[in-house]
Amino acid sequence: MDFQEFREAVYKKRGINLSGYKEKQLKRRIESFMNASGVKDYKEFLNILLNDKDKWEAFLDKVTINVSEFFRNPDIFEKLERDILPKLVEGKRKIKIWSAACSNGAEPYSIAIIMEERFPGVQYKITATDIDENILNAARKGLYEERLIKNVSPQRLKRFFRKEPSGLYSVVPELKRNITFLKHDLLVDRYDTDYDLIVCRNVNIYFTKETQDKIYRNMNRSLRVGGVLFVGATENIMNYRELGFDKLYHWFYVKREHLS
Repeated sequence: MDFQEFREAVYKKRGINLSGYKEKQLKRRIESFMNASGVKDYKEFLNILLNDKDKWEAFLDKVTINVSEFFRNPDIFEKLERDILPKLVEGKRKIKIWSAACSNGAEPYSIAIIMEERFPGVQYKITATDIDENILNAARKGLYEERLIKNVSPQRLKRFFRKEPSGLYSVVPELKRNITFLKHDLLVDRYDTDYDLIVCRNVNIYFTKETQDKIYRNMNRSLRVGGVLFVGATENIMNYRELGFDKLYHWFYVKREHLS
């Protein structure tokens, strides 16, 4: 079994589509994981993944790069809080948000903190999704090491977190009530609609250009006209106009029109 056959088998057996990832990066991460597991053959590795749940979860974690922290890139989150969200919520009583590829939940919880603190009169619903059920379970628990909350102000830390005897910090129930964590594969599953804000940061960099465009088109269709797509600090959508967006600022794109 070669790499291509392995990739096709993962999709056939588990429904995880790896074909949209940049091949060199993906192959390097997978082979690194195989070497660490003492496996040289793709067929043997596939058999292990299909029969060992813990190894499968570790594989997904390796492939999808679950790295996140609260208010990652604080200056960009300040832009979201100061300029983007006020315009999105203006004149509204409800707002619908999607945190795609949410990893450990730090991102949707960060947005919830802003909504609770800055817009207390606005009802909000955050759908937080990821392909990795293991990391979603961690996100639902809402327990974090101190290093992941380094960008949280003392005032917010006091209001929205509790320090546990273990030394970890737990988010208060107030932050959890408006967030729903769901499993979702950006390459395979259906996209919901009528979002005011979609946050998809630091995941598309691992995909091919063709797959990136497909995801951005799907997200355009998921946004209401005037809704905003928020991307990662290292991401730049060069062809945003043909994807139905106008550029508000670096990292923020507003839906201009419905795509056919």
